[in-house]
Amino acid sequence: MKTFIQMINESGMRLKDVATIKTNFKDADFWITRRGTPDAIGEVTKDFNKESFGIKVTATDMIDTEYLYYALMNIHQQGHYKNLGSGTTRLVSIKKNNIDNIRLG
Repeated sequence: MKTFIQMINESGMRLKDVATIKTNFKDADFWITRRGTPDAIGEVTKDFNKESFGIKVTATDMIDTEYLYYALMNIHQQGHYKNLGSGTTRLVSIKKNNIDNIRLG
């Protein structure tokens, strides 16, 4: 049985194709933690933080905002971001490119 991440990676569509992604984005639908401990980076929240990546779904005809929120939570819970962070052992960060290129199923 394929994991959720494997299914996403088989698709050609990427997050940047369906959403606007940027920091200090108060009007975003939700945010992805950009900086923190290896376990915290990539965490999805509905609480604004100017340092986090704001995600605003622009292709609402292609993907539901709530579905995407929970799909990205699942990716985080599977530990997808742990090896992508760079920095010290206590404080790491992920790059926008890591978020832009998440493949969607």
